[in-house]
Amino acid sequence: MSFTVAIVGRPNVGKSTLFNRLVGKKLALVDDTPGVTRDRRPGDARLMGLTFTIIDTAGLEEADAESLQGRMRAQTEAAIDEADLSLFVVDAKSGLTPVDTDLAEMLRRRGKPVVLVANKSEARGSDSGFYDAYTLGLGEPTPISAEHGQGMLDLRDAIVAAIGEDRAYPEKEDVAVTDVDIPQSSDEGYEDEEPTYDDTKPLRVAIVGRPNAGKSTLINRFLGEDRLLTGPEAGITRDSISVEWDWRGRTIKMFDTAGMRRKARVIEKLEKLSVADALRAIRFAETVVIVFDATIPFEKQDLQIVDLVLREGRAAVLAFNKWDMIEDRQAVLADLREKTDRLLPQARGIRAVPISGQTGWGLDKLMQAIIDTDKVWNKRISTARLNRWLETQQVQHPPPAVSGRRIKLKYMTQVKARPPAFMISCTRSDALPESYTRYLINGLRADFDMPSVPIRIHFRSPENPFEGKKRRT
Repeated sequence: MSFTVAIVGRPNVGKSTLFNRLVGKKLALVDDTPGVTRDRRPGDARLMGLTFTIIDTAGLEEADAESLQGRMRAQTEAAIDEADLSLFVVDAKSGLTPVDTDLAEMLRRRGKPVVLVANKSEARGSDSGFYDAYTLGLGEPTPISAEHGQGMLDLRDAIVAAIGEDRAYPEKEDVAVTDVDIPQSSDEGYEDEEPTYDDTKPLRVAIVGRPNAGKSTLINRFLGEDRLLTGPEAGITRDSISVEWDWRGRTIKMFDTAGMRRKARVIEKLEKLSVADALRAIRFAETVVIVFDATIPFEKQDLQIVDLVLREGRAAVLAFNKWDMIEDRQAVLADLREKTDRLLPQARGIRAVPISGQTGWGLDKLMQAIIDTDKVWNKRISTARLNRWLETQQVQHPPPAVSGRRIKLKYMTQVKARPPAFMISCTRSDALPESYTRYLINGLRADFDMPSVPIRIHFRSPENPFEGKKRRT
């Protein structure tokens, strides 16, 4: 991207609505409640041929530096300092407030280009608010409607005028063109090779857990900066915010998510939106780190979150956070390992790492566990090896006989990875008991070193060509 733009303004003027309009997706949560956005969220914006990085920010308010609103203001000021240009959004419908005047003065002191945006200009009675915006001394306001997409062409022109045409439209490098069709790889279909793990491609990791488990603090420690809003209050994070960083030369894209409480306790509409956003982050990620509070681990909600992640087919890693608050570490660690095996039988062998997001202790071990789990999640096993293994499994423990007829497992192949899924051709697949499926899954985990990831096995019976045909007499 050629330049970076921050959207700033007081709460509830439509900043997140404008952000969603510019990125073309509903990434930021939008609600009538003031102060929905708390962290700064980056995105790739496109506006009438203009491409740039856009940053959504929290509404600016006057507050004590130690309060939640004060920490939100510090995050917004960091976004302004990072950006090349600020879109100062005011509400033309409700008019100016003293907060708008203070924000205009703060932006002037920064000395960076500012585009004044009068949002909600489509509303009846918005003319007075639009003309009042001239008194801020930031030039001519640009009237728009972020909700309905009106005034976007004028906004594009104002951004180009403020940033300069050279930066707005940088010259593109020549790109070689070919008419050769290069096929794309896919997880689908039967494959008899065991490809090597690609440790150069970016890895998407979601951080989930109950409220106040230390998820945002953990990511800040990885980044080495206070990128995400943190504090003693539970439920600070609302949006699922993505951040990128490098770990030993590999790009890691991490998603911070809102704390997930029990469904019965989620009443407010805004919290429901936050949880839905966290679920989308889980589905988009490849590996999911479930953060436990080591001082009160294995709450019922913790177990439900792990089960949810596995049902979604994601690779899972447990992180027992706040390890710096544990005194008898050896005894607690032994207890946690016993409870992990007993309470999470569906995730046998899941990797669990004690960490401290506050001090940074154990983070390298956690990242290595994430990489190792992702390797298993991407694993492929050749058909020849699978069929030799299947024959051995049947010798050791034959399938049961149903109604006096033995079920025969004939052929096995891996149909996809991410997570590993297998197809077994057999007789009477509908009669095979669930216990034998678990026996095969546990055998795959042990014999092919596949701990902690979901394993799917599908059974298929060959079609009977004579089924449905009448017998001749």
